[in-house]
Amino acid sequence: MSRTVRKESPRTPTPPRSLSRRRTLLLGAAGAFGATAATAGCSRVASGDTLERLRSQGSVRLGIAGEVPYGYVDEQGEFTGEAPELARIVFQRLGVSGVQPVATDFASLIPGLNSQQFDVVSAGMYITRERCAQVVFSDPEYQMLDSFVVRKGNPKGLRSYEDVVRAGASFATGAGYAQIGYAVAAGYPEKDVVILQDQVAGLNAVESGRVDVFAGTALTAREVVRKSTRAEATDAFAAVVDGEKRVDAGGFAFRPTDTALRDAFNTELLRMRESGELFRVLKRFGFTEDEMTTLTAEELCR
Repeated sequence: MSRTVRKESPRTPTPPRSLSRRRTLLLGAAGAFGATAATAGCSRVASGDTLERLRSQGSVRLGIAGEVPYGYVDEQGEFTGEAPELARIVFQRLGVSGVQPVATDFASLIPGLNSQQFDVVSAGMYITRERCAQVVFSDPEYQMLDSFVVRKGNPKGLRSYEDVVRAGASFATGAGYAQIGYAVAAGYPEKDVVILQDQVAGLNAVESGRVDVFAGTALTAREVVRKSTRAEATDAFAAVVDGEKRVDAGGFAFRPTDTALRDAFNTELLRMRESGELFRVLKRFGFTEDEMTTLTAEELCR
């Protein structure tokens, strides 16, 4: 199936909590995690040595996508979010003291990982069979339902992808988002999907009437509309694909040659999950106990 989509680039003013991707802050903000500029180049080393290389150089490069609450630049110009904060803790325990977030478009995360622009993707990426064919995932740190950003009062009654199709509503989401496939599975024409820069651009497009709905994760939707007077987030719901409800889960992505690094990461992640520390970290970014999960990457990749 082709992925031809219509792109739109609306004006995006600086939003509350600095939700937009502020790439001009990349170099300055990376220091907040103790990274050094000397690690920015691509390394060409044997895959089995990756963790030792990271320990030796003292930092790890994280691919993030500038999405609240997963990984973003805050109002002080510092990188934060559940994925960078979780990565900082885990990699410190693996002997890697510095974390250097590198922001890019969501659709560029896996290509950037496999071309060694960064060492791991820490963007709360959904674990899907298609992505499992390109990267290896850690076990997920959370599970998530979907939600729509719609105009106040939800005048078209849009509460599912099927509703969008029935209403003939104009539909937008982000580049590379799983929500594209969910809309298409419900019968929405892929050529009519509007691809926007991020959730803030989605909010702007809904508020101005350029689109009827912007689709994202439930947590993203409820965060971005928090201070809006013209838009709201729908109740969380599970997308239906081939007659089955989908509950997605997000994890860290590693190059296929870095299974040893992934396994070491998983060991620490499991300890945090069992002790309750994982939830305490994610709770700071709006996650609830209902969004914790015991699923494994192996289960999701099947």
